[in-house]
Amino acid sequence: MAWRCELTGKTRQIGHRVSHSNIKTKRRFRPNLLNVTLISEALNRRVRLRVSANALKTVDHRGGFDAFLLAAKDAELSPRVLDLKREVLKKRKATA
Repeated sequence: MAWRCELTGKTRQIGHRVSHSNIKTKRRFRPNLLNVTLISEALNRRVRLRVSANALKTVDHRGGFDAFLLAAKDAELSPRVLDLKREVLKKRKATA
């Protein structure tokens, strides 16, 4: 399982661990990933995703999972979430 957020595309970063004597060795900064269940109101079902804590705050700020999907760019979404976005758009058009 990759250390990658399915909603924002946030992934690990590379940096240096710096000792007291200023010796630099490689290290990884991993995102704070959580396994969460989000509810899609348009699809009337639950979706289990692995997202970062930052993405979870953003979903809440934008007004829910469906609103987040509609505002998100396709390039940063995982293929599985991109399929969900297409389903939500299709459902919205059908009800409108």
